[in-house]
Amino acid sequence: MVHVTLPNAIRPLPSPLPRGEGIAILPPVSLYRKYRPKTFAGVIGQNHIVQTLERAVERQEIAHAYIFSGPRGTGKTSMARILATVILTKGITDMTIRSQILKGIEEENLVDFLEIDAASHTQVENIRDLIEKIQFSPVAASAKVYVIDEVHMLSKNAFNALLKTLEEPPKYAYFILATTELWKIPATIQSRCQRFAFHPLREEDIIRQLQFIADQEHITIDRPALRTIAHHAQGGMRDAIALLDQLRSIGNITAAEVKRSIGESGEELVATMFDALEKHNAKTITDLTQELEERGIPPELFLRECLVATRRTLREAVEDGESPTPFLHLMDTLLTALREVRWSPLPSLVIESAFLSLCHEEKDAERSFFGWKRRRGTDKKKEQEEKTQDTKSSAILEAPEIALETLQDRWSTIIPTVRSPAVRMSLKNCRLSSLEGTNLTMIFQSAFHRDKVAEVAASREIEQCIASVFKAQIRIRCLLEEEKNPKTLLQTDAVDLAQAAAEVF
Repeated sequence: MVHVTLPNAIRPLPSPLPRGEGIAILPPVSLYRKYRPKTFAGVIGQNHIVQTLERAVERQEIAHAYIFSGPRGTGKTSMARILATVILTKGITDMTIRSQILKGIEEENLVDFLEIDAASHTQVENIRDLIEKIQFSPVAASAKVYVIDEVHMLSKNAFNALLKTLEEPPKYAYFILATTELWKIPATIQSRCQRFAFHPLREEDIIRQLQFIADQEHITIDRPALRTIAHHAQGGMRDAIALLDQLRSIGNITAAEVKRSIGESGEELVATMFDALEKHNAKTITDLTQELEERGIPPELFLRECLVATRRTLREAVEDGESPTPFLHLMDTLLTALREVRWSPLPSLVIESAFLSLCHEEKDAERSFFGWKRRRGTDKKKEQEEKTQDTKSSAILEAPEIALETLQDRWSTIIPTVRSPAVRMSLKNCRLSSLEGTNLTMIFQSAFHRDKVAEVAASREIEQCIASVFKAQIRIRCLLEEEKNPKTLLQTDAVDLAQAAAEVF
């Protein structure tokens, strides 16, 4: 028998895959994009901006140019997209067209909405091309909105080209400029825009949002881990959520896991270093510097933690009428070291030199930084003990006992204290299921009412209303009950739909 090998050119081709087997697998959406606020009510920690913009929208006094400035991850671009959505859908009553515009904004393919990154479009030609497109009327929406992120990266000529359009924009054109470095934007540009300063978010606000996301995504994480993430984010919500997204693959996220992922900052060594300064112990200072090197703690982060602790103590001293001179001297030395660390070939040597120089300086013990801190520590401890005792006594006299039955009895008086009529209506359609420690579980008959109460702003207000009555922090959890059970409803009478509609509208 002769075996013949066919050449490649005439070998039979493999049979094609059956229809439907080539399914495209889309990459998962990051948590930050998934939980990005879509409305003004969803924005966290920037109430001073939200209130101003909401009033401007209500009064139809929207400016043609805005500048949003502030640290990264504080909501500048999200706020710009929310404002752009309001502008682009203004006056459109057709729900089909409105939904198409919203989808186009979300997918960034709407002709009348353009979001560009100035870091990659710095040249004057890019701005001139944008200005040429502005001359054409809107296609799908009632206006045109241009969001320019990191606008401070534009060149001088690009700013000059943009200036004329900002001064005399078409009636349908709106500009929203976002930047982390406001001082780099020319004064001529700033004077033609309404400026809003975004503040770093409080750690408590970040922790609250992270806990909400963890509950929705079924991520197991303890409270110290949330606080570690919030502290590391330095006031930026995006960085905090991105870190949570990175760690979600871990079964049970603890503070140790978070520190292992982000690296240590040396925060726990700050008190030890200051104690060595107080005792003029040079040996401890050199040992701590060596420990920073061995543990791989970035010198810049360690100095920043030292500055935060010094600043906190400086403010306390000023409130007590102490002289700020010794604190300013310590702060100046740390700031100088922080600047030198960034350019030094041996950063740890800069830290060691700075603290050893402070250690050997002669100071008046009674007027020094450490002398005041020692005296204040004793007085503060006594004041805290007295204040705690008074608070406990007052709480025993005024606050009612926290129990599920007590909450149910007081629930009818708590609901009217909530400001939003829509949230009040949703609260009337829930029942209090259980109270485990400080966690209150609320069961809803419909997803609409559950989602309305589960919003961050609404749940925060409800918890504050409960705390005003019971003098304790209660965290609420909203769940959906698939099977209706009228006997378990909190209220004895059915909700009057006409009355509920009147409350909302």
